Amino acid sequence: MYLTKSSNIQRIGFVSTRFQGTDGVSLETAKWRQVLEKIGYDCYFFSGLSDWEPKKSMVVEEAFFGHPLIIDIQSRCFGTTFRGESLTGEIQAVRFKLKQALYDFTETFKIDLFIVENALTIPMNIPLGLALTEFIAETGMPVIAHHHDFVWERQRFSVNCVEDYLSMSFPPRLHTINHIVINTEARRQLSFRQGLSSIIIPNVFDFDTEPPELDDYNRSMRRDLGVADDELLLLQPTRVIARKGIEHAIELAGRLKDKKAKLLISHQERDEGADYYRRTMDYAALLEVEVIVRPDIIGAERGTTEEGAKKYSLWDCYLNADFVTYPSTYEGFGNAFLEAIWFKKPILVNRYSIFQQDIEPVDFDVVVMENYITAEVIKAVRDTIEDPDAVKVKTKQNFELGRKFFSFKLLEQRLLQVMMNFGQL
Repeated sequence: MYLTKSSNIQRIGFVSTRFQGTDGVSLETAKWRQVLEKIGYDCYFFSGLSDWEPKKSMVVEEAFFGHPLIIDIQSRCFGTTFRGESLTGEIQAVRFKLKQALYDFTETFKIDLFIVENALTIPMNIPLGLALTEFIAETGMPVIAHHHDFVWERQRFSVNCVEDYLSMSFPPRLHTINHIVINTEARRQLSFRQGLSSIIIPNVFDFDTEPPELDDYNRSMRRDLGVADDELLLLQPTRVIARKGIEHAIELAGRLKDKKAKLLISHQERDEGADYYRRTMDYAALLEVEVIVRPDIIGAERGTTEEGAKKYSLWDCYLNADFVTYPSTYEGFGNAFLEAIWFKKPILVNRYSIFQQDIEPVDFDVVVMENYITAEVIKAVRDTIEDPDAVKVKTKQNFELGRKFFSFKLLEQRLLQVMMNFGQL
């Protein structure tokens, strides 16, 4: 049974802090958009930063968590329990501007339903969350709140002077909002902490299509990265932030020196500051591991640099990698894990809590670690990379499991359930 287009809801407005690059929220939003447009809905986009279709987008700079004004406001909201009157005034001024922009967005594109991507979940932009809450309360707009990372999942938000705002908007308790979470623990915590029911829609991937193969364009990528044919290229397909556990990937590379292992980190974003990046690079130098971070020639899509050289995509990184590392200590779900499975690549994954609850029971055949690298983990990785025939069998089986449990068909079915909650079918 698949979702069919409702006669009452025609135009959907996605709202987030950004629709750009290869962060998890943007990637998952693109999948939802693909499924909804296939059904027949028109999709439009409100954000603070965007490289999506300009004709269907409204960009208001203050909606981006990286805007200088928002960074300044956020820095004074956390790490203290006192909020001065001036800070309250600044928050409310930006809230008012963003709320008016949401009205303009709705009127310009004749929006019938909002899908809010994480902006009512994690308080990276408090004025935007407040603006959305007030807008929804004032208009009765039907809303799907797609939650990726809750405030209580990040220690840095625990000390704050905005508890009233967090209680009001992250997430809000409004009867026109249907809450969507991406894992079992989030559903449990949302019910326990907020008394709100929710539906689980895990991260998905288009397993009904086969992954691309190496082509004339990306065959030169390893050479451009300085990786020889006889060197082992490990891919860490994440941003450089502490919870990604990149030091474990560095240790793995260090203990595979006989394989001439190098580590490629695909994403240059450092959304949580540069301290962890510096620590990671220092650790790599200590272990004499070459870490490759090349934002000059790796981006969200293929293109050309200012000097006329090739620019490669995340997909090109996967295709050229020999092995994928995913030693995260925490993930809301695991986009990069599904990507590795889709590309039929062998992978090392840390048994973070959501993996244990929602992914591991599917019984993917991957190398797992328990919080740190052991001799057993190293042996399992060696056994994997030294037996390419076995890798082909295992990764093909993993792909079929992905098709069964994490495909776009599942997303269509779950969206059907959500739309039924609005009485649309």
